[in-house]
Amino acid sequence: MTTSAGGTKALERLLAAGKDGALLRFGLGSAYLGGGDALRAVEHLRRAVALDPTYSAAWKLLGKALAASGQESAALEAYREGMSAAEKKGDKQAFKEMQVFVRRLAKAPPRE
Repeated sequence: MTTSAGGTKALERLLAAGKDGALLRFGLGSAYLGGGDALRAVEHLRRAVALDPTYSAAWKLLGKALAASGQESAALEAYREGMSAAEKKGDKQAFKEMQVFVRRLAKAPPRE
């Protein structure tokens, strides 16, 4: 999916037209995160995983967006949920990536 402003608008139009789905929400979350709006990304990515709890890529991006917005404990929780989803699906690469992110966040000093 695209991260351009025009691409985001096109995705928003699809959503407004009632074409909601996990992939569309993932695309919106990715676009907003790429554009620097982590909080808006979190909103769409939370909806993506609600629509498809086994969508490991969405869980991974949700963790990234949460971390980018300063919500480290929520990011850890999202990564752990994502690891569970990835394990159930056999998505070993996503599982390993999220495992690394969990370790990094756990080691990071808390933000003020």
